[in-house]
Amino acid sequence: MVRFIRIVALANLLLSVAPGATAGAAQNVPNHKISHSTSTNWSGYDVTGHGPYNSVAATWVQAGVDCTKTPTGYSSFWVGLDGDTTSTVEQTGTEADCSSGTARYYGWYEMYPKFPVNYSNVVAPGDTMKASVTYQSRGTFQLSLTDVTRGWTHTVTPMLKRASRGSAEVIVEAPSSSGGVLPLADFGTASFSGATVNGSLLSSSTPGVDPITMVTSGGTVKAQPGSLSNGSFSDSWHHQ
Repeated sequence: MVRFIRIVALANLLLSVAPGATAGAAQNVPNHKISHSTSTNWSGYDVTGHGPYNSVAATWVQAGVDCTKTPTGYSSFWVGLDGDTTSTVEQTGTEADCSSGTARYYGWYEMYPKFPVNYSNVVAPGDTMKASVTYQSRGTFQLSLTDVTRGWTHTVTPMLKRASRGSAEVIVEAPSSSGGVLPLADFGTASFSGATVNGSLLSSSTPGVDPITMVTSGGTVKAQPGSLSNGSFSDSWHHQ
């Protein structure tokens, strides 16, 4: 089962490039899945096997990263369609990174295999974020990201005709460079609510739902979701 990785421009991040700097997704990204319900780059919940999936949405409180504990680390928080068992992704969310001890936050969307697009609007710890990805028709999607706290919204309607709509996700991710999965920033605990797939609240009884724990290749837990109830769950950092 392929779970796609969000590729960031590692060299730019290490040079403390501000939000909006170049980021890109690599072609033929590797499969980082280890076994059922574990991944080296995803933590959260996804749904497969009962598509097509036409919409996914969630609200979360933007977690702050502890750059004293993880001076160099990266984390993404997003909702999306595809990416698990499929060869495309349609995602939008936020980034919270530590570069040489400095925290950086921003929003973005991605329609892989096209490059991600970063937003320049301010995002800060504690902000309430709302995101949705919706299939409209004839290969067109609507991706919306809102910072409720700061009052900005970005809505785009890109086209991706060959999207399978084979999965739906609400995820915390350890992004990757061309060299592989990057260190996971200490984000503490991220709280998600109002998570829906195809308009219905995500729950433990949703057909095909899969709780995913992020682990190292050696099996050490990096991040793990809590129990899911009425579209709400928390996801906690454990290890870089």
